[in-house]
Amino acid sequence: MTRLSVNINKIATLRNARGGNMPDLLKAALDCERWGAQGITVHPRPDQRHIRYTDVYALKPILSTEFNIEGNPVPRFCELVEEIRPAQVTLVPDSENALTSDAGWDTIAHKDFLTHICARFKELGIRVSVFVDPDPAMVRGAAACGADRVELYTAAYAANYASGPESAVAPYLQAALAARECGLGLNAGHDLSLENLAYFIHTIPWTDEVSIGHALICDALYMGLERTIAAYLGEIRKI
Repeated sequence: MTRLSVNINKIATLRNARGGNMPDLLKAALDCERWGAQGITVHPRPDQRHIRYTDVYALKPILSTEFNIEGNPVPRFCELVEEIRPAQVTLVPDSENALTSDAGWDTIAHKDFLTHICARFKELGIRVSVFVDPDPAMVRGAAACGADRVELYTAAYAANYASGPESAVAPYLQAALAARECGLGLNAGHDLSLENLAYFIHTIPWTDEVSIGHALICDALYMGLERTIAAYLGEIRKI
């Protein structure tokens, strides 16, 4: 079954807005696990506007589920990952001042760089996922770089879902088929929500993991975090 990894960046954003430790990020992460999340995702950025590097160090020893660290593999990020040794690292080509991730890797143009980074992390026993657009060529490129998985960037799927789910998911299905043919694991993330999640999983049931943060935390404002996690797990299990 597809696993749910909760991205807790937005909880850190709320905490940072006032300083102090409200809400308590570590407690929130443990609560997510207790209420059924099968993983915790963080995406520390250089400006530390949400997840701080100190948060990553604090989270590692207390989590019992899979820990996934996302980010652009700049030197400081690579050092962090090597020290923490999470279950998974997801390589994302976001610029330093990006509001949010907005594109996947060109795995062909950056083959040499990604091959080096993949090997560097895999030597430490860390599963490597490469963030890509829903393009079979980019998926095959990730396989050629030595990645273990790809994460499909699902913003376009979410944006087009309301106007036609079948056409919105079509390029993702082709990319997912390419991943399966290459022997790659498959993750997905960005703007997945209670509205569009079940259809995506139903169409691509071999999706290993979905990483969801923004929509899930927004829903939790109305439903509460425990009920929200249950609702997302329910959407995944509809297949």
